[in-house]
Amino acid sequence: MATAPLLQLTDLHKRYGAHQALRGITLQAPMGAIGLLGPNGAGKSTLLKVMLGLLPFDGTAAVLGFDVKTDARKLRARVGYMPERDCYLPGMNAVEFCTYAAELSGLPANEAMQRAHAVLEFVGLGDKRYQKIDGYSTGMKQRVKLAQALVHDPRLLLLDEPTNGLDPDGREEMLALIESLPGRTGCAILLSSHLLHDVERVCQRAILLHQGEIVYSGTIEDLRKEGQKDLYEVRVKIGEEKLKAALEKRGCRVEDDGGMLTVHVPQGDGEKKPTELIFAVAEAEGLQVRHLSPRKLTLESAFVRAVEDAKKETA
Repeated sequence: MATAPLLQLTDLHKRYGAHQALRGITLQAPMGAIGLLGPNGAGKSTLLKVMLGLLPFDGTAAVLGFDVKTDARKLRARVGYMPERDCYLPGMNAVEFCTYAAELSGLPANEAMQRAHAVLEFVGLGDKRYQKIDGYSTGMKQRVKLAQALVHDPRLLLLDEPTNGLDPDGREEMLALIESLPGRTGCAILLSSHLLHDVERVCQRAILLHQGEIVYSGTIEDLRKEGQKDLYEVRVKIGEEKLKAALEKRGCRVEDDGGMLTVHVPQGDGEKKPTELIFAVAEAEGLQVRHLSPRKLTLESAFVRAVEDAKKETA
């Protein structure tokens, strides 16, 4: 199990009646910190529940080397799960709740209690540990959800929208806690979010889901590089609209952002390199190029482009 990948899926399907939430997903992901990205309804929460063996599905799935269909109980003892929705038991304080979660994971009562106190200190709830969770603020409830996921020292943390409902300061504090975990405990992380900043802050790899399908799986750095292929920033002394129209006639996609043109040059445009094509078009129009460089994409831009490319392939 030590050398097993974090996740290995083959032709995985999940339906809710007529709705197909996951569509033939096949991928392998290594251990590490991985972001599971996609808009609401993309299938992220469904995939997490499938990974935990909480939902029936078609296909095969292995997590940490455990077959989800046959070894779900053994797997769950090694996984911490922070769900998107509140999961506390009414009337319990934080110590009772985390102790209960630790015992469910197989820890003896005394050790469960000790770990509950330690993990509540770690998430910043040490002075609130005996208060009932019912009266906690949104930020405190998010922290106690993280605590119960950590209490049994899991090999893998599944975090579903961990910054949901938090203000900017609360988000940064939560992300700092999560970011520190691999170094402190050695655990792997799968962070599901529609907030690209969260994933960019914590993770080195990303899995992009769109309408139940994988549109990208790999490093965030490679995603940016893939997204910015044949994408250039161009500024001219005067005549942006003229250059935009001329480039579009050559089959380029062009966006004007306050005078800075973002140009996607289609592959196979004659024998010219993208930069040579842009210079040639500008010269033919009598325009002076002041700036031309490859476009550096944000994670958001790279994600949007990956989704657009996936739509074209299925069209």
